[in-house]
This record gives sequence, structure tokens and C-alpha cells, in this order.
Amino acid sequence: MLTVFYGSDQIKARSEAHRYIDSLIKEEQTVMRIEVDNYESGQLLNLSSATVLFGISPIYLIDTLSNRTEFYEELLENLESLATSTETFVVIEKDLNASDKKQFAKQTDNLNEYKKISAETKFNVFAMAEALVNKDKRQLWVLLQEAKRNGLSAEEIIGTLWWQLKTLRLAMLTKSAEEAGVKDFPYNKAKRALKNFKDDEIETLSFKLLNLYHAGHAGKCDIDLALEEWVLRG
Repeated sequence: MLTVFYGSDQIKARSEAHRYIDSLIKEEQTVMRIEVDNYESGQLLNLSSATVLFGISPIYLIDTLSNRTEFYEELLENLESLATSTETFVVIEKDLNASDKKQFAKQTDNLNEYKKISAETKFNVFAMAEALVNKDKRQLWVLLQEAKRNGLSAEEIIGTLWWQLKTLRLAMLTKSAEEAGVKDFPYNKAKRALKNFKDDEIETLSFKLLNLYHAGHAGKCDIDLALEEWVLRG
């Protein structure tokens, strides 16, 4: 089964993809995230034909493989296998060109596009990412309140913070923007910001942010209050 969330509004596409996953996930089931930094050639074909003998198969989240051309080409080549598989595959992608959109549409009816509206909010959500890399908790909290006043959901805010943490992790684990599959500017910026963080701090922040997101959607906590606590305490 193949479901796709894509478009110029990456925050919305990502938020809706996670909301969809939350609606599907069963007790004790996990989500396996597949990204350029952990993808291995041939992995999609293997997963689409794999049979889990014990337990529940994970939901496979294929996250913007277009960040690396050869991986994205492999995704396109395996769309039919993913669509006809008994496993569950959810794809998050950037805006698709006409040719790629046709390839996706040929294999799945569940193709969800999210476009940025022409009159975008005046609030710059990426200012929060800037405060995060600078470890400015006070500014990050102020911006969090401003984001809420401007109508941004907790999911949209978490999506931006997660994107920044992901870029930091890639900068930490690689030696160049090319190796990381990231553009030079955000990569070099993240590389310089690594000096602000202690060993394992980025991984810890990422783990806690992901946990509060899933706990919030499972009704185990108030996601807005949990996000405020994450901002203030890390």
C-alpha cells in the first residue's frame, strides 16, 4: 500500500503524513523512517517483497529521498512494487514535477498535495530554527508564543524544529553537504552551530521531540504544553 504527501508546503505535507500514520498505527507497531542518511540501495525493493514471520510489520516512512538523485530515481523505479505490496509505505516529498506526479498517480489514488497559499503568514517560522541552533531558549519560547498567535499548529512547529535537528544530525555525521544530501548554505550553517551542543545533545533533543509528538497524538499528553516544556527544558 502506497500513500504520498507532497507539495511546496512541506510543513503541512509532513504534518498530515504523521497524522495519517497516527491513524493507522496499531499497538506495539513501529514506524521505520527511511531517509538519505540511512538508505541503502535496493532497500525499497527488498522491503516491498519482505514477509514478517513474527510480530507486526512497521509502517515505512520514506522521507524526501529526492534529496539525493540516485535514491529518488530508485524510488520512482519501485513505485509499483510499493503500491502492490502488503506492507504500508508512506512517502513525504517536495513539490513534484508533472512527469513525476504522473508516475506516482499511476500507482496510487492516495496522492495528497499541499501548496503554500499566496498570502502567507507574516510570522517567519524558520526564526525558530535559528533560535534552536543558537540555543537561545528565551527567544525560542517567545517565538513559540508568536507562532501560536499566528495560527501555527504544534505539528507545524514541530515539523520545523525536526527539520533543523535533522540538518544538525546530518552535519554531525558527514563531512560535506554533498555527502549529506543537503544544500551548502543550511549544511554549513548547521556545521558551525555544532559547537553549541554537547555530545549526544542533538540526539537527545530529537528523541524527546519525536516522543512528545507521538505522545500528543496518542492522547497521552497535551501536545502544546509538552512542546513548551521541551523548549524550556530540552
